[in-house]
Amino acid sequence: MSDGFQPEEVAKERYRERQLQRRLIIRLARLSRDLERFNLAEYISLLNNPRRYLLLNFSAGLFRGLGFGVGATLLAALLLYLLQRLVVLNLPLIGDFIAELIEIVNQHLKG
Repeated sequence: MSDGFQPEEVAKERYRERQLQRRLIIRLARLSRDLERFNLAEYISLLNNPRRYLLLNFSAGLFRGLGFGVGATLLAALLLYLLQRLVVLNLPLIGDFIAELIEIVNQHLKG
């Protein structure tokens, strides 16, 4: 009649199973919350629509390129402005070099 388990061992085994189930439920809840937060379902639906995916990536690349161009232009303009201000200060060696550099840039901008 004895199957090798004592009532005490059976109770311990059930307790371990309940603990394991609780941990599993907690992990599943975290996974579910993370999937909702990452909008995985929307991403998968986007992958299933190649036209929309292509259009979205094309427009993103276009705007990144436009942003880079505008940003680089503004940075170059700021640098030229600062260099012109340094020329006004009449610093010995640096002033002549900067004046020559600005003259070269102005010639390329005009012609």
